[in-house]
Amino acid sequence: MKSKFVSYREGPMPDAETNQLWPLYGAGLENLGKDGKTISVPLPEFGPDELLVRHDACGLCFSDIKVIRLGQEHPRIYRDMKQDPVVLGHEVALTVVGVGENLKEQYQPGDRFILQADIFVDGVGYAYGYEIQGGLSQYNVVDQRVLNGDHGNYLIPLRPDTGYAESALVEPWACVIAAYYLQYRIGLKDGGTAWFVGPDDGSFSLSVGLDENAHPAKIKLTDMNGPFGEWIRERAKSLDIPVIEIESVEQVKGEADQADQADDIILLSPTIDLIEKISPYLAYHGILAFSSQEPFTKKANLDVGRIHYNRWLFLGGTQKDIAELYSHMPARSELKKGGRALFVGAGGPMGRMHVQHAIEDANPPSLIVCSDASDLRLKDLEDTFAAEAREKGIQWLSVNPMNKEAYLETMSQFEGTGFDDIIMLVPIPPVISDSARWLADQGVMNVFAGVARGTTAILDLNDITFRYARVIGHSASLIEDMLTMLQKVEDGELSTNRSVAAVGSLSAAKDGMQALIDAVYPGKVVIFPNIRELPLTSVTDLKEILPSVAEKLIDGRTWTKEAEIEFLNQMLED
Repeated sequence: MKSKFVSYREGPMPDAETNQLWPLYGAGLENLGKDGKTISVPLPEFGPDELLVRHDACGLCFSDIKVIRLGQEHPRIYRDMKQDPVVLGHEVALTVVGVGENLKEQYQPGDRFILQADIFVDGVGYAYGYEIQGGLSQYNVVDQRVLNGDHGNYLIPLRPDTGYAESALVEPWACVIAAYYLQYRIGLKDGGTAWFVGPDDGSFSLSVGLDENAHPAKIKLTDMNGPFGEWIRERAKSLDIPVIEIESVEQVKGEADQADQADDIILLSPTIDLIEKISPYLAYHGILAFSSQEPFTKKANLDVGRIHYNRWLFLGGTQKDIAELYSHMPARSELKKGGRALFVGAGGPMGRMHVQHAIEDANPPSLIVCSDASDLRLKDLEDTFAAEAREKGIQWLSVNPMNKEAYLETMSQFEGTGFDDIIMLVPIPPVISDSARWLADQGVMNVFAGVARGTTAILDLNDITFRYARVIGHSASLIEDMLTMLQKVEDGELSTNRSVAAVGSLSAAKDGMQALIDAVYPGKVVIFPNIRELPLTSVTDLKEILPSVAEKLIDGRTWTKEAEIEFLNQMLED
């Protein structure tokens, strides 16, 4: 006789005619569900070009909390939520249980997938768990938006033996590893818009990037009335590049719309006021490069939200050849091999992923310092990872900035050296500003925390100019990142199961969201939408209610595929 797990894995059509889900009717956790509970709707019907899928596991994400807080003011929500509520859940593992007539040569019941949630059709976003019903439901219909969008098929197939929780958590993990694969330009964007701003004193040049091999499609010039400006005009004329003259930066008012943005803004001997004024005109993935021979007399107030979301890069140096300014010390994203790494906000779910990645990396740092405002989270982090780090020869330190005396004593040893890498997991501008001062020469700070666009922080551009420190940012992932991460999981290189901190049935999702807000668990909450009732339960507490599952955990604390199989055999409906 088949076990319940084996039967479930085969992907049978559901017997029930209803679908339980969590609708979000507007901003506020009180608007999640009806009277604090899921609602029941008819099982969705699927057409000849569609799939009926079962949601097997869904990770809860702080991005879900942003939707709950903002409601239909969220930039990914385009509808009246009171009339047409959102069903959250984009970290999802799913199984095909119904196949439309026209898709039967491509799919069959039991096929298992994860998906890239950022779905686009004709340039319009239909993100899963935002515009498309998400994983906080038992079943859903996958239509041609998912199967044939702008980037092809957004479904990513799984191997038969890949776990449900470990595959659902590929999505957040892909965001983590993608942060270390970023590639930055080392020259003007070919086919982009470049804006040069003087004063042009005749000492600047551009040896590469304005020639037949590569050049901008449009050039803007401001206060470029010297020899360099004349050279640019002549070269642009020979290459048939339109040149727009902007007499004064004083003409620039407020933030540019997309048509006025520039991929590259090159400032010659600028002031901090000019940098602050002109930086809002950077395009997505834009670079603001500035050459300065004299130290700035004050710090800059810059939009770190757009460093995070728009991948802005502020590139400073003393070079007067603009090509050398770009190429001399380009920003790196990977952790420095054998370097010193500081993780600020290391105790949260994403912080733990970054720390685990650093330890398991083939070229790890030699020192990891974990900072968090919770002693409990630091203790759990140390219990989970410190011994492994030390076994690999990595020095491990943890510090709580709220314990000021101990914090200063620990950090004082880095006053002269700083850190080669700072991973910023706290979306608080003063913390970002304070952390940046710990950057070593040629150090990199990655603003990974979800800082809202328009949020500014104080940064010392002298560090960027004369010590070649770099501040970068990262958000989300691409299909390619998810494929890379999934391969690491399925090949045993990285374990997403180590991130599972609590589990529950679909009914526990609201409590799970509250737990995210209250920072109750050090790792991820994973919901299993098709099991019988289970309150939100810490993995370490499973020994009290499901001892046979707890026996299959590693050290009583780490989720495994074997524990998941036993869990489902115990918790699936008969």
